[in-house]
Amino acid sequence: MLETSARLLRLLSLLQLPREWTGVDLADRLGVSGRTVRTDVQRLRSLGYPVVATRGNVGGYRLGAGAALPPLLLDDDEAVAVTVGLRTATGGAVAGIEEASLRALAKLEQVLPSRLRRRVNTLQTFTVPVPSDAAGPSVETSVLTTLAAVCRDRERLRFDYEDHAGAATVRTVEPYRLVNWGRRWYLFAWDVERGDWRTFRVDRIRPRVPTGPRFTPRDLPDDVAAYVSSRVSAAAWRYRARVTVSAPAEVVADRISPAVGTVERVDEHTCVLHTGADTVETLGAYLGLLGEDFHVAGPPELVTHLRRLAGRYARST
Repeated sequence: MLETSARLLRLLSLLQLPREWTGVDLADRLGVSGRTVRTDVQRLRSLGYPVVATRGNVGGYRLGAGAALPPLLLDDDEAVAVTVGLRTATGGAVAGIEEASLRALAKLEQVLPSRLRRRVNTLQTFTVPVPSDAAGPSVETSVLTTLAAVCRDRERLRFDYEDHAGAATVRTVEPYRLVNWGRRWYLFAWDVERGDWRTFRVDRIRPRVPTGPRFTPRDLPDDVAAYVSSRVSAAAWRYRARVTVSAPAEVVADRISPAVGTVERVDEHTCVLHTGADTVETLGAYLGLLGEDFHVAGPPELVTHLRRLAGRYARST
């Protein structure tokens, strides 16, 4: 029979599973009587764990949500996942959580068994992060939680917004999803006044309260992430190009990400790639990766760059 402290931990671990346990099931798992199970449940409640009991033939015990956060019981993989996540959060793009993440990380690493601490340190030692833009935008935690709440509750939102040109507007939207792309967060929403889907940079949003009224949900695009990534890329492009590619649309679409551009079918052997980038050098690299013949009519800077590249490659052989 398990000792009391070990039995309580085992009971807590069982109750954290997403199901209800009958007293008989718990007694069988722990090798104790039903009376002992009831006593242990009361002990957990006294420690702050909100164990909910329901009566009847289909009743049982489960762990509910409480008013305060009691100690958490994590298995090995969960502890490693939380530790890695906290380390990542300390350098993330959400303002205001860095200090809290560091405090939580210090507490967790202090109690990690040596075997788990070694796994975490090994992962960190042999992982090379790509440096991010230190001057990139950050978002306030309060804004993110507000936007997530109106998405959940299906409430209209009015907010002050500053576009990429610096123009200030007041927008009214039906919010649906938050999309995280690198250091940037975007709100995907239906713009009520414009009658179309729109994507907004969260760091440029200043919500107005109170929110509401509630709205009836619309059908979302098939892939919200791809929809958002293709449009936020286009909004930031300095150079845009319409490229005719001598290959089927599905072949070209498989070779590029939505962040690079969109593909339009012309016929079974030809398609048009709508793409862009901040520099013509980047555009040239995209086109070189297609592995297919293509024709570019503009912009003039890209045409000049491709001619220069063609000459350089010809001279190299």
